[in-house]
Amino acid sequence: MRSDELGQSIRAWRDRSGPAEAGLSAGARRRAPGLRREELASLAGVSVDYLSRLEQGRATNPSPQVLAALARALRLSDEERSHLYLVAGQAPPGEGRIDRHLTPGVQRMLDRLEEMAVTVYDATWELVAWNRLGAALLGDLEALDGRERNLVWRDFCGRPPSRFARDGEETRRFRQELVSDLHAALGAYPEDERLAALIADPRAGSEDAEKLALVGVVGLQRMAR
Repeated sequence: MRSDELGQSIRAWRDRSGPAEAGLSAGARRRAPGLRREELASLAGVSVDYLSRLEQGRATNPSPQVLAALARALRLSDEERSHLYLVAGQAPPGEGRIDRHLTPGVQRMLDRLEEMAVTVYDATWELVAWNRLGAALLGDLEALDGRERNLVWRDFCGRPPSRFARDGEETRRFRQELVSDLHAALGAYPEDERLAALIADPRAGSEDAEKLALVGVVGLQRMAR
């Protein structure tokens, strides 16, 4: 890993990122136009101390999850994101793996839909981004950490509880659809380790997940409601 270049790149991207673009208030006494370190840490879901060590070249081997979160928070282009992975000593997401990067087009759509509750998920139903009304509808999304950001894992394992009420039949069909989605995603992204682990984990902790996995339902039609 080229730690000096990684730190320099993160600092440069942080300095150029305006708080308004990230949905933050600029404040009255901002000495620099870019994001503060604590603001970027909050957006990326990492500690301020860890981000500081990354920027100073004292932290090594950041995980692909951390790099993906930083790329989203800094709104990097595809080329910049690839550079981030390379200087961090990681291979950029490639064929057979899910690209969890929030593209500029999706980000612009998210920015414009201010009067609607919007959440963005990847192919594994992992929460990638949301707007203010999305958080108001679903709760404190910033507090979700790790596997808790995955809708499939939360639904089967019940952590944290859902705000949506469904009867038994609705729950059964909803879970069938989730499992169907995961199997379809595995066919499209066979080399994605996080997806394979996600399929295995709920099956280990839920009889319903095990039963649905054995059914192998694929391509169920979505319920409008």
